[in-house]
Amino acid sequence: MRVAVLDDYQDVVRHLDCFQVLGAHEVRVFNQAAAGVGQLAVRLKDAEALVLIRERTRITDALLSRLPKLKLISQTGKVGAHVDLESCTRRGIAVAESQGYSVATAEFTWLLILAALRRLPAYMANLYAGHWQRSVPPRADWPLAGLGETVAGKTLGVWGYGRIGRIVAGFGRAFGMDVLIHGRAGSLAQAAADGYRAAADRGEFFSASDVISLHLRLLDSTRGCVTATDLARMKPTALIVNTSRAELIAPGALVSALEAGRPGLAAIDVYEREPVSADEALLRLPNAICTPHLGFTERHAYETLLSGAFENIASFARGAPTNIVNDVVPKK
Repeated sequence: MRVAVLDDYQDVVRHLDCFQVLGAHEVRVFNQAAAGVGQLAVRLKDAEALVLIRERTRITDALLSRLPKLKLISQTGKVGAHVDLESCTRRGIAVAESQGYSVATAEFTWLLILAALRRLPAYMANLYAGHWQRSVPPRADWPLAGLGETVAGKTLGVWGYGRIGRIVAGFGRAFGMDVLIHGRAGSLAQAAADGYRAAADRGEFFSASDVISLHLRLLDSTRGCVTATDLARMKPTALIVNTSRAELIAPGALVSALEAGRPGLAAIDVYEREPVSADEALLRLPNAICTPHLGFTERHAYETLLSGAFENIASFARGAPTNIVNDVVPKK
């Protein structure tokens, strides 16, 4: 099959062990994001199978209408709202998914928590600029804003007690934090069984937490679920971390909240537009630590995600499709 791997920003896919699975196929790897649907359609006009690295490219009906040879979309991890599944089914395009590796994102979340609370990025940047032990400037409402803090004894709020949320909660417990869980009834029951405390309501969750970490899938029900009112309830010394999906927070709410000083800090790995442009508002805020969506970009995670995606292509080519998520009769 003619296979296209999209958005390999770091040019690492060809060097993974699992890439050998595609040895019998004609593969093109694209390292740069396309400028738009037109350029993307030209790139992929001969492709029979696409490999999507997470949600980096949106697969819309407008794009699919220009890809008559496409038979299979192989998603790394779970299929999300970035793929128009209905259009794929209507056009006879099979969509397959693979498994993720939750540890990578959970560990990166914890890295951001520690780095943010100890003001590590600011200290490092100032050191390279020739300034010794200089951090973010103090604020009128928070004169000690530049001084780092430990996590022990603080309250960690985890919204979403799934695979990643459970690991992050475990890290919090190991570091001596009081862990507070918010989420659906089933998640709260499981958290209670694991010995964690459930927030009485979202008001308590946002006002009591010193650190809040979001671990929710992006669905219609979760889009914009963190509101400006929620953020305003947070302490001026609190930190919010998002390694999940940018759209979980209402548009513009986080920037306004950080400018108002509640919460006092944010550590953000995901954005509404990726790759981000120079005018991304979060990048200009001294109380926002921003990273370029690195949560899952780790060697073991890539091997796990992409080996599954590549195996799905190999199975499809053999006439025995695996892990197909839509009810479709595949194209011959």
